[in-house]
Amino acid sequence: MTQGRPLLNRRLAGFGTTIFAEMSALAVRTGAINLGQGFPDTDGPEEVREAAVRALRAGHGNQYPPGPGVPELRAAIAEHQQRFYDLAFDPDTEVLVTAGATEAIAASMLALLEPGDEVIALEPYYDSYAACIAMAGATRVPVTLHPEPTTGTYRLDLAELRAAVTPRTRLLLLNTPHNPTGTVLTREELTAIAELACERDLLVVTDEVYEHLVFEGEHLPIAAFPGMRERTVTIGSAGKTFSFTGWKVGWVTANGPLVSAVRTAKQYLTYVSAGPFQYAVAEALRLPDSYFDGFRADLRRKRDLLADGLRAAGFEVYRPQGTYFITTDITPFGEKDAYAFCRALPERCGVVAIPNSVFYDDPDVSRSQVRFTFCKKDDVLHEATGRLSRLTS
Repeated sequence: MTQGRPLLNRRLAGFGTTIFAEMSALAVRTGAINLGQGFPDTDGPEEVREAAVRALRAGHGNQYPPGPGVPELRAAIAEHQQRFYDLAFDPDTEVLVTAGATEAIAASMLALLEPGDEVIALEPYYDSYAACIAMAGATRVPVTLHPEPTTGTYRLDLAELRAAVTPRTRLLLLNTPHNPTGTVLTREELTAIAELACERDLLVVTDEVYEHLVFEGEHLPIAAFPGMRERTVTIGSAGKTFSFTGWKVGWVTANGPLVSAVRTAKQYLTYVSAGPFQYAVAEALRLPDSYFDGFRADLRRKRDLLADGLRAAGFEVYRPQGTYFITTDITPFGEKDAYAFCRALPERCGVVAIPNSVFYDDPDVSRSQVRFTFCKKDDVLHEATGRLSRLTS
């Protein structure tokens, strides 16, 4: 304590160490299989890795790259949006490269929000959303996705979303495909969200890093809906699509004034990053459709492998439509506290998972829910589900 004040900024009080760092450290300490943090245990395409090596050897990006990102990557991002979604962006004024999607989220919140603003976020939410909104001095207003007992998927209550909007609402923070529930927002849901945003003159920041991991339904960028091009910041990332999460290459696409605003905040965060990797990601984005189709099919198969194994082990399983996470419920084991369950799980079974309660404002909403990731090798998933079967033995 100095001058009677806590050292940590009051806006960050209560955040502490992220659950991912805590559980990953627990996995290392116990030697458990880590199905908590969402990173693959194999690298992505060899040709993309070799592209990074070529860039390093050629001296491309070894010094500070341009603040908005290297021109080659900005052009490739614009081409990607046109190729997959028929969305046209000027690579010089409407594309910004960031240090992963996390920096894109932080820069967007810091640039677009002021104290007193309200941000509606779909709950459960990725933990950095709450921290970034708090750092901007704004107020988070959660709208909770609820599981449907008949389908085993989570859905958005559009009436609840509309009711959450107040005169102080500045921004809607979306995530589709959604982490951790695996929800993919439908055309009808996105249409209603777009109409609400236009009606109430709201900005939209949409985290679409799992855009190429949709197993049921389709990924529809909300920026493509009527009236949304000029009010939407779309966030993408190479880490999830190409399995090079350590490279931390993300991006923003939006109209010129929005990108300019986000860039103003971003330049005082990292300024630039991942120079040589930017050139490699430019090549990755131009891979043929067969890569994206094969990547999605492989993760769908892994989803089914883990879902079947978890169900056989006794969990109630909510089948995700996208991403590489599965939400489960532990009440079939007579358990109610997911946080305590996850802290004990490495010693009980040699597996690490994440309690979903950390993704909610009210932890009681999901106190018995646990998230697992399936972006691992088949033999790792088989071993993990085998170990989890001890819970009922």
